[in-house]
Amino acid sequence: MAPMDKAPVDRAPVDRAAVEEPDARAKRPSDFVLERLLALHPKIIDLSLGRIERLLDRLGHPEHRVAPVVHVAGTNGKGSTLAFLRAILEAAGYRVQAYTSPHLVRFAERIRLARGIVTEERLTALLEECERANGGEPITFFEITTAAAFLGFAREAADALLLEVGLGGRLDATNVIARPALSVIAPVSIDHTQYLGDTIEAIAFEKAGILKPGVAAAIGPQAPGAMGVIEREAEQRGAPLYRFGTEWRIEPHDDGLRYEGRRWRLDLPRPNLLGAHQVLNAGLAVAAAEKLDGFKIVPEHVAAGLTHAEWPARLQRLTRGPLVDALPSKEWELWLDGGHNAAAGLILADEAERWRREAPRAMPLGLVYGMLKTKDAEGFLGPLAPFAAALRAIAVPGEQASLSADEAAQHARKAGFKAEAAPDALSAVRELAAALPGPARILICGSLYLAGKVLAENG
Repeated sequence: MAPMDKAPVDRAPVDRAAVEEPDARAKRPSDFVLERLLALHPKIIDLSLGRIERLLDRLGHPEHRVAPVVHVAGTNGKGSTLAFLRAILEAAGYRVQAYTSPHLVRFAERIRLARGIVTEERLTALLEECERANGGEPITFFEITTAAAFLGFAREAADALLLEVGLGGRLDATNVIARPALSVIAPVSIDHTQYLGDTIEAIAFEKAGILKPGVAAAIGPQAPGAMGVIEREAEQRGAPLYRFGTEWRIEPHDDGLRYEGRRWRLDLPRPNLLGAHQVLNAGLAVAAAEKLDGFKIVPEHVAAGLTHAEWPARLQRLTRGPLVDALPSKEWELWLDGGHNAAAGLILADEAERWRREAPRAMPLGLVYGMLKTKDAEGFLGPLAPFAAALRAIAVPGEQASLSADEAAQHARKAGFKAEAAPDALSAVRELAAALPGPARILICGSLYLAGKVLAENG
């Protein structure tokens, strides 16, 4: 597929676009529509395809008119993988749309058109059109906003649409795409057990629900139980797999990476997103690019994509704002990560171990964490306990489902921390700055919702 005549692509990070706006915390017209949409169904999450199929039919099936779709599912790393793939395709000159969730600061981040994040005026119009077409019938917030995204994507020329699954896959609202150009499944782990099942096999079955007959699927590293389910479902559906460790692999090599697939043998630079896990996410994006038929991608495009991808709140170092100003000196570091399950805890623990090995002197690590009640706090925190000298627990601001600061502190103590509750993130940072021998690192973690609040309030 040759690139279309292109307008300049907006490469601004989603957090910068939101945080640097003077009115980032002010209500927009779209916010009032979104509030109305939240009231259309009593359950926030109710996995089904019937309601969105009804609405899409009333809208004239915009999902049939979108650009070729790369459908991305998984538990950990699907957002980073999507960010790498978007950067690779844009480096090759293609106009790329993307649908991701949840947002960090403002809802518009979820809908990226080829010219950049959807404008407030356009977002409001799309939401209101879907609200009218729905006619007040029950539909979940994610379903109706996904319909609005499809409507926006269908009305703009683009070369590719990167579509991230919201939850699971089989019954997720994004799974109305009958024949994507490519399916992608990032690593599957235990999360959202109340909706997807409490075993890795049950969750993998839901994720594998995006596989389609005759559509290739790039598969990231998987636990044996998850891979077995994915392979079984792929065989039953007639979906050819492109698996990590079998058809493709990636590993650190000298100062960069070496990727080996069925067609490509590439020496690549290290990805600009930090953490050892991003090597595998980058590899999955490269595997997806290799399997994406009809797109002209050369090694220079892949290298540029890996070094220009942007995905905030994933081991992001904060360099300005009141939280940074609360640190004792410029030698101190403040980091932010939105990981919120046991697998994310292991990823952060690997990075903390690397930090500990740093020369000439390892910096003490303090944690600020807040988490939703639906998450496994002790499973997330346990791997981090050997590496953190102190922890302050806070509630996620404005989230009814958040653990209270005291509840969060209790979970942290059970996970092996010397933990205390703090009233808010700023107080927590100040307390750790006073308690830790400096210079030190402070990591804010435990929830994407918390990460979004930090980015919004620390601008």
